[in-house]
Amino acid sequence: MTTHPFKIAALAGWIALCALLGRATTSRSYHEAAMGAARWMETNSLRTANGLVWASDPQDPKTVNTTLYAGTPGPILFFLETYRYTHDQTFLEEGRRGADALLASISKKDETGLYEGIAGSGFTLGEAYLITGDVRYRHGALQCVGWLKERAERTPDGVKWNDVTDIIAGSSGTGLFLLWAADHLHAPGALQLAARAGDHLIAIAQPKPGAGLMWMMDPTFPREMPNFSHGTAGVSYFLATLYQATGQKKFLNAALAGADYLVSIADINSRYCMIYHDNQNKGLYYLGWCHGPAGTARLFYRLYQVTRDPKWMSLVKKCAEAVVANGGPDKAVTPGVWHNVSMCCGVAAEAEFLYDIYLITHERRWLAGAKEGSNELLNLADRESHGYRWVQVETRVRPDIAVAQTGYMQGASGIGMWLLHFDAALSGARLPIITFPDNPFSY
Repeated sequence: MTTHPFKIAALAGWIALCALLGRATTSRSYHEAAMGAARWMETNSLRTANGLVWASDPQDPKTVNTTLYAGTPGPILFFLETYRYTHDQTFLEEGRRGADALLASISKKDETGLYEGIAGSGFTLGEAYLITGDVRYRHGALQCVGWLKERAERTPDGVKWNDVTDIIAGSSGTGLFLLWAADHLHAPGALQLAARAGDHLIAIAQPKPGAGLMWMMDPTFPREMPNFSHGTAGVSYFLATLYQATGQKKFLNAALAGADYLVSIADINSRYCMIYHDNQNKGLYYLGWCHGPAGTARLFYRLYQVTRDPKWMSLVKKCAEAVVANGGPDKAVTPGVWHNVSMCCGVAAEAEFLYDIYLITHERRWLAGAKEGSNELLNLADRESHGYRWVQVETRVRPDIAVAQTGYMQGASGIGMWLLHFDAALSGARLPIITFPDNPFSY
């Protein structure tokens, strides 16, 4: 496909900026920043009758929520991981008190998705069990699986929980949690329920003659967003993961058809691969997890894992090239100056992705890119007496709203966890990591 002029909606250029300035950074600097994030999170915790919670925006207590995307689950996971890496009982206590509050607040009536509901709460409680051994958290995670079974709506071809198909709030993300629960918690019936969700997704796919299959986020949303968080890339990733878990070729065939469609609309050249943000903004490209190559490459890598077809690995590498090729401070901002550094849309997502590519290719230039992005996270940190925080603009369309958040996908929890992992990796420590259900990479 011929590549047309485009604009990049991310601060990936910060990755290149550090190299230009030649700043020296040690592994311990990442550790210091992660600990600084933990101190800031401790300062901004809110005590309840059942434990600790965190407002997404510490300046607005009304933003307390239970979503994995922006709520209390992010701090819980960050503190538990920090305890596992430091053996500091203070962090264990923070994480456990957060898990206690989450356990008390989840409800069968919550939304069901991975990043927006019950599935994300279940994953968080499941990880809390695996790290602490407290069976109350396992029971809570299994309760979430039970609620998903009760809430599943039978369709002529399978099951769904709502009309949303995607990773964030829909059947794909919910199904990935069920696969995780089946694997890590041996949750009865979880694998079978995930497979029925996959059956429904296959049934509602939209054929693209000569190009494969496509999925909309939901029937009412007017724009197609093809990448990982809301589109065909995320749905296909779930289906490919279902094939990995079940061996049923129908899931692999649908995942391959989805990938074929993505390739048909991608801007691909000899160096890189990118897919536009949405079909009404075909000149707008993101670079991160949500709508960019850092996320869509997860599908291509999963397909490589299950097929060993080298064309998928080639696309993984081209996605990594896209992050680097379209970086640089002169290309970093769209109208509105969208400064985002987090795990969903920003620099942290890109840095983690480049490190993932380093691990599977052993090419040191990807490690250098991960270091440069991580260095920029240090440079952009707001260092105050209470620790480290990152003030950023969450959405490109509201450049006037800049907030330091606490959550995983848009705040200090996700950034701090990445820096914690990167510090450990560079120092040679072989420690376990919390790997989210939608992540095919491991280190």
